[in-house]
Amino acid sequence: MEKKLGRPRSEKTKEAILSAAYQLLIENGFGAITIEKIAERAGVSKATIYKWWANKAAVVMDAFFDAAVVRLPVPDTGSTIEDMVIQVNNLADFLMSKEGKVINQIIAEGQYDKNLAEAYRKIYFKPRRLDSRYILERGIARGEVNKDLDIELITDLIFGPLFYRLLITGDPVDEVFVKQIINYAFQGIK
Repeated sequence: MEKKLGRPRSEKTKEAILSAAYQLLIENGFGAITIEKIAERAGVSKATIYKWWANKAAVVMDAFFDAAVVRLPVPDTGSTIEDMVIQVNNLADFLMSKEGKVINQIIAEGQYDKNLAEAYRKIYFKPRRLDSRYILERGIARGEVNKDLDIELITDLIFGPLFYRLLITGDPVDEVFVKQIINYAFQGIK
């Protein structure tokens, strides 16, 4: 028997589901999405979706994460400060884009839907924190940053103001603001 070329059927089916979920998310927002609508758009049964994901939140967050990963590479310029500026700017640019604004909806919905909150923390935010950890650990290894640094706390100090502006005040988030946050944070940890 001759082996077929290309991706396995299950992989193509998963891609179709993720694509459908992402399109629906961008078009209608998280609240309007249902497993039925995802299944219909992807041309699969609801059972097929539930074979891989426990609920709507999980499939939608996987779809969102797939799109975000491409737009948020981990920089390595040789400078921890510069890498953090790039990382935070990339995230800010993404969060202010049409696709990124969806995260505001997801965070809001997550206040009432514990499955969604768990999914966005696990699938989206924890990997972003790991990216920051990786950058800061490189800085420690290069001697740019104090080896006793509390990486979790400095990550909160850097990203907290970004989300405060995006979710609460609506004040602008630009490169000048990002550089100020990081410079202030790094003055305290050098």
